[in-house]
Amino acid sequence: MHEEIKNRALIVLDCLGVRLQGTYHPTAGRRMDSEATANCLDRVGVLFVNSLSLPRAASGDSAVHWADAIANHGYPAFRIDLPGLGDSEGHASTDLLDSINAGGFAAVTAAVVNKLVDRFGLTGMVIFGHCAGSVSALYTAAAAPACKGLVLLDPYFHLPQARRPKVREQLSDWARRSRIGKFLSNSFDQARNLRLALRGNAPPSNANAQLLACWKQVATAGLPILLLRAPGIKAQGAKPRVGEFDYIDHVTRLAGRKSRVAVEFVEDADHSFANRLGREAVTRHIAKWMEPHFPLPHSTLNAQGNSPLRNSENQIESRSSQPAKAEMDCALEGR
Repeated sequence: MHEEIKNRALIVLDCLGVRLQGTYHPTAGRRMDSEATANCLDRVGVLFVNSLSLPRAASGDSAVHWADAIANHGYPAFRIDLPGLGDSEGHASTDLLDSINAGGFAAVTAAVVNKLVDRFGLTGMVIFGHCAGSVSALYTAAAAPACKGLVLLDPYFHLPQARRPKVREQLSDWARRSRIGKFLSNSFDQARNLRLALRGNAPPSNANAQLLACWKQVATAGLPILLLRAPGIKAQGAKPRVGEFDYIDHVTRLAGRKSRVAVEFVEDADHSFANRLGREAVTRHIAKWMEPHFPLPHSTLNAQGNSPLRNSENQIESRSSQPAKAEMDCALEGR
């Protein structure tokens, strides 16, 4: 372990022959020792994985915010850069998104989980993934028995189609600004909706069958899963855009009645969840979800009574804030 910085410390892990860099957020009052014997935490930790090529801090340092809040509540948090990303060694695939969608980071992330559980005396790990990171988290959950839960922000279950030509992107921008364009766009959505109904709501041809099978494996086994959704482009509240396949409804049904899947809609967030209201909402949802699934020792609960996770509900300012425009260049595009 290197360079203690306030309530964080940099850590290095050797996993599958690659040296990975990360940040450890210890629980409140915990000394940041490197030896597992000094850190027998006897509770689950929370591991944050990269979203596509973003570094471990995530958009607007949102992962730092969440990791600090989780640690102050009593759960140690870890942000790790996977091979070729951020500060870690190794080489990321030239087709990074395709590699992630095929589970390319599952083996090394499972090794990270095992290393951290052994090193810090944890009972297991909850894996936190956003967008493409949620795909890596799901594949890892199926490969790592030490994974005890998942937090997934805006997961996707499709394989991106070929990138749209520039002229189509320009037409889409025009459709969002023009009254005639909006009418034509809505008409196109209705035509897609008709095709969707005729198909009997079966998944589209670009569904990621491998990932859906992985989801079914871990969800039907009863793994606790918290799934958070942000509003999408032309979405109808928690429902997707007209004519767009509802993957969340589909995976919820795949999970079965005995699953432990919680789905929450974060109305004030954008896709990054990095705006102020989005960050605070994620913090509240994690606290509400983790406490019953992963109870802390009684003494820890008393010590963490004033944690940011619990107090954040009262810290939201009364004024409203407009969610930022969703980033178009992300894994959600191309469905």
